[in-house]
Amino acid sequence: MNFLYLLLTISGYVIGLGAVTVIDIHGLLGRKSAYWTEATTRTHKVTKPLIWIGTFMALSGGILFYNSIDLVGLLLGHVVIFAFLMANGIFLSFWVSPFLLKREKEGHQAELLPKNWQRRITVSFLVSFTGWWGSLSLLLYAISEIAYVY
Repeated sequence: MNFLYLLLTISGYVIGLGAVTVIDIHGLLGRKSAYWTEATTRTHKVTKPLIWIGTFMALSGGILFYNSIDLVGLLLGHVVIFAFLMANGIFLSFWVSPFLLKREKEGHQAELLPKNWQRRITVSFLVSFTGWWGSLSLLLYAISEIAYVY
């Protein structure tokens, strides 16, 4: 079963971290470019559900995996990181996304975002980047600990 739990976890990282990377790069490029602002607005419609799918796959697989190998301390670290990632995802899904969709509906999707929104999205990017990569690093540490024991 550990294999299946780990497969579910890693699949979640592949889907979630891949989508996060795409939208984060779009968002950074969109800070200074109307072209990339519009591309970000369009791209987030695809990446947003993929990020949520990846989050729930990685989290549920991780819970099953860590409980099966008795590394509950590392599980707690993951749960804390994913709490931040989910809070960040809620902000992006329920504040940023509707804001972008409203701008698109009004025909303003190719205009740069206001500075206050750019700052919020930059902070969100930092939470996203450090959370996903930090969480993946914890998973790799756990796998290396298991490999060391065996």
